[in-house]
Amino acid sequence: MSEKDIKPGTPIRGLGRGPGSHQSMTMPVEKAKDFRGTLRRLLDYLKPHRVKLIITFLAAVASTFFSIISPKVMGRATTKLFEGFLLKMRNVPNAAIDFNYILNIIFILIGLYVISAIFTYIQQYIMVGIAQKTVYDMRKDINSKLSRLPLKYFDGRTHGEILSRVTNDIDTVSSTLQQSITQLITAVVTLVGIVVMMLTISPLLTLITFVTLPLSFLVTKVIARQSQKFFARQQKLLGQLNGHVEEMYTGHKIVKVFNYEKQSIDKFNKVNDQLYDAGWKAQFISGIIMPLMIAIGNLGYVFIVILGGISVARGTITIGNVQAFIQYSRQFTQPIVQTANIANIIQSTIAAAERVFEVLDESEQIPDKKDMIHLDKAKGNIKLEHIKFGYNTEKILIKDMNIDVKKGQTIAIVGPTGAGKTTLVNLLMRFYEINDGKITFDGIDIRDMKRGELRSLFGMVLQDTWLFKGSIKENIAYGRENATEKEIILAAKMAYADHFIRTLPDGYDTIINEEANNLSQGQKQLLTIARAILADPTILILDEATSSVDTRTEIHIQKAMLALMEGKTSFVIAHRLSTIRDADLILVMNEGSIVEKGTHKELLKQNGFYADLYNSQFVGLNLKEKAS
Repeated sequence: MSEKDIKPGTPIRGLGRGPGSHQSMTMPVEKAKDFRGTLRRLLDYLKPHRVKLIITFLAAVASTFFSIISPKVMGRATTKLFEGFLLKMRNVPNAAIDFNYILNIIFILIGLYVISAIFTYIQQYIMVGIAQKTVYDMRKDINSKLSRLPLKYFDGRTHGEILSRVTNDIDTVSSTLQQSITQLITAVVTLVGIVVMMLTISPLLTLITFVTLPLSFLVTKVIARQSQKFFARQQKLLGQLNGHVEEMYTGHKIVKVFNYEKQSIDKFNKVNDQLYDAGWKAQFISGIIMPLMIAIGNLGYVFIVILGGISVARGTITIGNVQAFIQYSRQFTQPIVQTANIANIIQSTIAAAERVFEVLDESEQIPDKKDMIHLDKAKGNIKLEHIKFGYNTEKILIKDMNIDVKKGQTIAIVGPTGAGKTTLVNLLMRFYEINDGKITFDGIDIRDMKRGELRSLFGMVLQDTWLFKGSIKENIAYGRENATEKEIILAAKMAYADHFIRTLPDGYDTIINEEANNLSQGQKQLLTIARAILADPTILILDEATSSVDTRTEIHIQKAMLALMEGKTSFVIAHRLSTIRDADLILVMNEGSIVEKGTHKELLKQNGFYADLYNSQFVGLNLKEKAS
């Protein structure tokens, strides 16, 4: 993780954020490239919930309304108390405080607060349903989209980036729809309602309240400008610190082997000190905002109390209304700050939604034709005719490839890194579409076959093992649906995996964890080979399948693979040329083209590219033997 991985607007963990922190006002907010367009698309997801949204809006308005009128109603009780005390102080005959009136006011207030709470509950209940259904639809769409995207999309992006869009960005949209929208509605209605209520009480006092606003905004703007540079530096340093920690813990063995602990700790302390300094300044300066705003608010409060007292003395306003006005003035700035913060959150949410829509807008793989040809019984004859392919049109990797593979043949593909060996396999399984030419399977163009049916004919054992979280039995059974336990054990025995499996505490029921680090690399490879054996495919693709096992196990596996390959068409991508001497045909690839082809003996006689590769490997081995 680096400083680039931390997005603007992301809360900084590990640093204080008390009530005085105005980080949301000072941190840079991530903005969408096309705000209006993305907002329109997001609203399209909300269209089916129009009626519920209207009910939510009305419930929010009702909840806020009943909450806003409460201070004015409470003011009547204060006025009644004041009038009663005043009459008693003046010794007016039969003067008394009307407690029945005050009791009625209390009951009215309780009723108002209860009704407000009920409407709040209704709006939250409906909005949660809308938010969850909306993100449910979005997740459904993006999951469906990912299944239709070509392999090149996944090859061109990191897993973290794709997962972030599928999970984090959709969660951001979910939380905003669920909370921020109702908060925004409530804040706006509250602000309008408070202004209206203050104007009904006293336009003069309302003017004083408004006068303090520009001063508050000016103070906030000046301080925010100063603190923003420290927040930016804090973000950058936090990214550096996280990157350093991740790097050191990931490679902790190397750190210890080379005695790099002191340098690592020194670097951590240096960056940590800088982060502390930047974080302290950022939090301190932004923390000044709240006390200053409170001070400005108190200044307005003093003027309101003085003028309100004079007005009460003159009889132009009741004391209860002054009390109500003070409450409104205290609440006045809250919806303004809340609205500004929510506006920032919505900006970030639209940016997150835009990233989701970018995935939904990606070019999909060519869909299967409606009139697809079904292959009743696959034989395994494959023919490539004048194949032309490039990962992009500007750089063609394979220019004119022609191969004719018969049923049961073993085809070895050799060549240096980047020669196009794996690309050829991807084309056979139609993970990528060819630019020109034709690939046929038993005489049928693979573009006329369903992708799923085509790929079900292949079995793969790759150099990079892939196992999922579950039991060993389940991982082997992944090769064939409804496989019996007897068949699973037989496949494991053929792959020489049965012995090590039975030595494990739970045998075939041993659970492989998420990282699959409770098995050695060789053991994992044996399980993937057992999986391929169980699948019993028409065509085998072996990419240096025995590279992670010891020499003795490799000999056993090669015998098992020979039995498995009996009668099947097999493509073997080889790096160790000694393993493919018995192949029916060896294709020597370089820079996307087949430069040589023939049997092992034929290619050695040609004394060309293959002979150079073969001899270089054995010269290296001989030199090692002499040195030892």
